[in-house]
Order: sequence, then structure tokens, then C-alpha cells
Amino acid sequence: MWLLLIINFVGKIAAVVVGWKSPFAAISLWFAPDALLAYHMFVPRAQGLLRVHRRFATAKPEVWITIDDGPDPEDTLQILELLAAHGARATFFVIGENAIRHPALVSAIAHAGHEVAQHTHTHPVWTFWYASPRRVAQELDDSLTVLRRIGVTPTRFRPPAGMKNLWLGRALARRGMVCVGWSARGLERRHKSPEEVVARLTRNLSPGAILLAHEGPRVPATIRVVAIRHLLEHLSARGYRCVIPEPHQLAG
Repeated sequence: MWLLLIINFVGKIAAVVVGWKSPFAAISLWFAPDALLAYHMFVPRAQGLLRVHRRFATAKPEVWITIDDGPDPEDTLQILELLAAHGARATFFVIGENAIRHPALVSAIAHAGHEVAQHTHTHPVWTFWYASPRRVAQELDDSLTVLRRIGVTPTRFRPPAGMKNLWLGRALARRGMVCVGWSARGLERRHKSPEEVVARLTRNLSPGAILLAHEGPRVPATIRVVAIRHLLEHLSARGYRCVIPEPHQLAG
């Protein structure tokens, strides 16, 4: 992170020094570092601001299903039933405000042998990237407080839409948490059928993949839960097991 900030600062100084002698060069020096910084903030796979784990190490036919935006009163229990039917384990990246409303569902996830992880407290998808250090800490701590009261202490975090923040890496490190991205995501809101979602998730399927699905009202009614069922069936047919990797298995 500091290298990106230094590059940005040096670029601004160089732009001022060049000034009117070379306006094009000055404009380039001023804005190019901003573009580089924006890339590392907004592109989910970028690693410049903090380590984002996008795969896990395994030599077996295993994948990691991660489910964002819950818990949801309509979807979560159905998903748990599907996972149980397939002998699959998954990680639920839950939103703190949803956990407040549905603590029993958080407990049900944990009691079923799945992992509860954190997905901020309010899911500020449009504002998280420029949030202040205080706001970032609040998003983490408010959710952690809720989940700990329920009996869960998450060690993994996923930012809304994969957007990073200048202060996120240090905030996670102070709380003993790591940032988890994905190898493939379903983008359920952009597709018209669960089959399209599954096709996207499994297009380049390989051992160690982290697959991102969603639950809740943001997902179209025709895709909610159904896509996860089709995904589990597809993985089973191809001989893949759904596991939760150990910390030492996480790779870049």
C-alpha cells in the first residue's frame, strides 16, 4: 500500500515541477498514479493494497463454496439442506445487520458445520472504497460484536463487491483476519437463469477454486437457491468435494 501512495505522491510533485513546460506530461504524471491506485482499489484480483486470497492449495478435486449477503430467512435454511444433502461444507460471509435480525440462522450455519465469516456490518458497496479509517473499523467491529454475541468469531473477511480500501489491510491485521476473494463468481443479477450462473462459476473449474454465490433478495427470484442447487449437482457429477480450507492452504 505504501508504495502505491508514494508513487502517487511523487507523481503529483513531478507534475507540478514539469508544469506548463510540458502540459501533456504534467497531466499524465498527475493522473496516471491515480489510475494505478484505482486499479488496486476496484479490481477484485489486484493485490497492491492487501493480500486477497483467490485460491487454496490442494491436490484433490476440491473447491470452496462461499455464499455472500446472508443470513436470509427465505434462503439460508434451504441452502443448508442442500449442502447437507450433498455432504458439502461452505463459508457464509454474513452481513452484520442481517445477523442482528436473524441470529438463529447464524447459529444454524455454525451448528451445521459450516463457517461464518464477515462481510461488513452494513454492506456499503458504493462507499466502502473511500471510507475513513474510523468507518472501516466500525464496519468490522460492529459486525464482530454481533457475531461474537451469537457465539461466532470470524477470521475471514470479504469486502462488498471485492472493493478494497486504503486502511483495510491494517484493520484486518489488527483483528487477526484475512481477506478472501474468489476464483469465479456467479454474478446472479446479470443472468436470466441458474444454468447461466453455474456455467460462469464452473467455466474454468479446477482444484482449489473459490466459488462465490449469493443469497437474499438481491438475487432474482428465479435464481435464488436454485443456482446453488444446480452448482452442487454439477460439482458432484464432476467428482468435486466442497470443503472449507485450512488457513495454511490459502494461496494468492
